[in-house]
Amino acid sequence: MWQSKSVSDVFETVSEWLTVPEVADKLRIAPGKVRRLIEEHALFVVVRDGVKYVPGHLIVDGEPLPSIPGTINVLIDAGFGLERAIEWLYTVEDSLGRRPIESLLAGSKSEVRRIAQSLAF
Repeated sequence: MWQSKSVSDVFETVSEWLTVPEVADKLRIAPGKVRRLIEEHALFVVVRDGVKYVPGHLIVDGEPLPSIPGTINVLIDAGFGLERAIEWLYTVEDSLGRRPIESLLAGSKSEVRRIAQSLAF
């Protein structure tokens, strides 16, 4: 099962979009394994012009960004749907002063997850 998100202005900061085969090449794994990583929330896709893409910055040093699956799960546990959780990662969070994805890329996983937990409804 594919997890996807419709394109929104929140994704304007993404400079590189990768198709599933391109992600497979970067990770040196089969496309089926990429789809499994998407199902497990280790990666996610965004639909652009009917094509499923992975933001390129989710691949760090040849591996999926390790803070993504736990953060997505915290957001889902807080009551977010997958699409809304992905969108939240790319929306400026006032308490962080930047987008949560930027904080995750900078290594501030705990801070992002603390804020995500506080959003439970």
